[in-house]
Amino acid sequence: MPEEKMIIFTRTYDMLTWLLPLSESFPRSQRFAVTQRLQHAALNFQETIIEANALRGAMRAQKLRVADTELRKLRLYLRLCEKWKWITSGQYHHVSKMLVEIGKLLGGWLKTVTPAAQASL
Repeated sequence: MPEEKMIIFTRTYDMLTWLLPLSESFPRSQRFAVTQRLQHAALNFQETIIEANALRGAMRAQKLRVADTELRKLRLYLRLCEKWKWITSGQYHHVSKMLVEIGKLLGGWLKTVTPAAQASL
């Protein structure tokens, strides 16, 4: 299915356009540690779902599992940012809702390709 018709791509784009500028305001001392990891996890997630969309069968399912791992990392880094007061609880709540929706979309996509991936093994 074309990316422009899949909601997960739109929601991920929206999350990136909200999160990446915000992360530029994080403490300079953490720019090359936590901030960079947060940004990389977010961008890696986007890239991985794009790559998954170009694949079929078991290869797509594998890429979607990698994307799930990146999403888990992103959630961890955001929890840390909220704990350290780099983002407000309102911002954390907002981005958490975005990630819950993205996670559900990813899980649904993975469920649709898993039977096809098992059949191609």
